[in-house]
Amino acid sequence: MRYLFSMWVLLLTACRYGGSAVREIRIGIHHNNQLQIQIDAVTGDSAVTFVRYWPDSLGVSRAYESPKSGFGVNHSMVLLNIVPKTKYSFQVVTLAPGGEKASKVYPFTSPALPLWLEEQFIATKDSLGLVPPVFKEGLMLLNKRETPGLDYIVDYKGNIRWYHEVDGTGFKVTHFTKDQTIVSILGKNDEPTSYGSEILEINLMGDTVDYLKKGTNDLHYSIHHEILKNEAGQYVTLFVDQRLLDLRSVGGGAQDTVNGDGILILDKAGHKVWSWSVFDVVDPLKDPNLLKTRRDWMHANSLNYDKDGNYLASFYNNGQIWKIDAHTGKVLWKFGKGGSFAMPADCNFSQAHAAHINAQGNLMFFNNGLDRRISEAYAIRLNEASLTAATDLHVQLPPDIYNDRMGSAYLINDTTILCCSSKRKITVLANRKGTLLWDMETAIPPYRVEFLTREQVSPWLSTK
Repeated sequence: MRYLFSMWVLLLTACRYGGSAVREIRIGIHHNNQLQIQIDAVTGDSAVTFVRYWPDSLGVSRAYESPKSGFGVNHSMVLLNIVPKTKYSFQVVTLAPGGEKASKVYPFTSPALPLWLEEQFIATKDSLGLVPPVFKEGLMLLNKRETPGLDYIVDYKGNIRWYHEVDGTGFKVTHFTKDQTIVSILGKNDEPTSYGSEILEINLMGDTVDYLKKGTNDLHYSIHHEILKNEAGQYVTLFVDQRLLDLRSVGGGAQDTVNGDGILILDKAGHKVWSWSVFDVVDPLKDPNLLKTRRDWMHANSLNYDKDGNYLASFYNNGQIWKIDAHTGKVLWKFGKGGSFAMPADCNFSQAHAAHINAQGNLMFFNNGLDRRISEAYAIRLNEASLTAATDLHVQLPPDIYNDRMGSAYLINDTTILCCSSKRKITVLANRKGTLLWDMETAIPPYRVEFLTREQVSPWLSTK
């Protein structure tokens, strides 16, 4: 911990409160992060402690509370929701059999953000009356893929509310979990755009929950484009399945390399739990374009769950989204060009990203739209029994933010959609008619922008 300043406090009231009185307090920066203040305290007897803190401009009625420390005499607590260059007051509170006891009130001033973190995000300010409250109450998660890697959580005004930095690698892909942690794929600059060789899970205090590196147990592969946690707490990712095949029948060599994609589930120690490969279900020799695409044959670019727990995977190169049985690996259907469904007339998508089931139960995805050079957001009602589909939502983005790679689209409420145009370094909030209500320019091209509701991040982060 780097100290802002140090205070040694011998409480004159210790005899009145007994041995659980706070005897020493030190304050500094947690993980060298200017938005995380660490307070260490020593109590005279074993107790549970926490810190109550508030901006002086708002007063104690708007106080936050840190997570509680473990039972003991040495305590370390981390304060989140810190605004740079702001005056704060705080108390260390002990919880002991005699009840809650608070120290006297002490001040600190939060440090400024480093210069390289300032003005990373510039949001519009002239149309905020059109933005729904749920969006203002939520936050956005996005990532910097080049080294040094950064994960950011940002509010609708473009303020950085949380960040985490790693040296030597970039955050290639990042995802917020139901455990209120952030799990990411890390990779070096010389690894392809959304590909990496490490898995990092951290909590919102920036502490490492788990870390796996290529070569650990069964993690022998390059991983890419997606990282999730399942209900068992295992990691679910896409991996590069590299095969040596005889391609002489299609004009190639006797030992040609074809790079396909697979799904890999690892436990917390990196042991393989389950895997699946496109080679299990498709014969590459039947692909007339194989010699052109063999270095990146299918290019899976997102993975998620359907309502029944089976997988949804999107593929950039064939313009399809597949549903894959999570137990047998059987492809249950294909949605898109040449797929299983009768396609709606207005759903002529070419390359999908961020395929998922939205809050209304529909298949939602971002269409890069290379064929018409128009990017779009779609939500489709699927009838799996009849293999028919109907368009529930279709939003065309303006041509000047056309995005041929990466990107995402997520419902905010029934009427608004958050779309990330990665290569244009812009994120927009649109209504169902395609009218832009809000936008934010970013200094970095994030792979996607995930929306986090107030409930997802509470009580760790707040936009109040």
